[in-house]
Amino acid sequence: MADIRLIVGLGNPGPEYEQTRHNAGAWFLQELASTFNTSLSPESKFFGKTARITLAGQDIRLLYPTTFMNKSGQSVAALANFYRIEPSQMLVAFDELDLPPGVAKFKVGGSSSQNGIRDIVSRMGNNRDFLRLRIGIGHPGHKSKVTGHVLGKPAQQEREAIEQAIDEAVRCTEILLNNDLKMAQNRLHSFKADN
Repeated sequence: MADIRLIVGLGNPGPEYEQTRHNAGAWFLQELASTFNTSLSPESKFFGKTARITLAGQDIRLLYPTTFMNKSGQSVAALANFYRIEPSQMLVAFDELDLPPGVAKFKVGGSSSQNGIRDIVSRMGNNRDFLRLRIGIGHPGHKSKVTGHVLGKPAQQEREAIEQAIDEAVRCTEILLNNDLKMAQNRLHSFKADN
């Protein structure tokens, strides 16, 4: 069984960013919270919104950092240090340019060009060994267009594909905790959105 005690969904705070691709991790966290009939509440000492759920008999904290993306580690480190949660006990969900919309994948460790992930790694003592949920948002084709792409709103069909992948990722997070990472990966990585 996976020992996960903290699930983080990355995004930027404020209504102007809520519907942007960069908030795909936050969309996942909100979906997970609503699946467990809970809602996230502001918690200033953790620089974010938090909730608690019980999944597979484990007490799990949910965290949406309300810092900007490139300062996500401030929030994650504050909560992880307070509850003595190791990086290996964290799952962090975020938007991934290298995957198309409608695809989501679990991955342990490794490097990432995503600003939120980079900040978490540096705030957690350069420990990269946390589990990631990469939610595909697609790449605009040229690096000069990346900022506009991640901070833009997806078209309807694209948003639906992302939501389907998030839906499946919520189910696979339950599999991850009830069973193991391999089983969760096998199911999630074979999922294709129907659009």
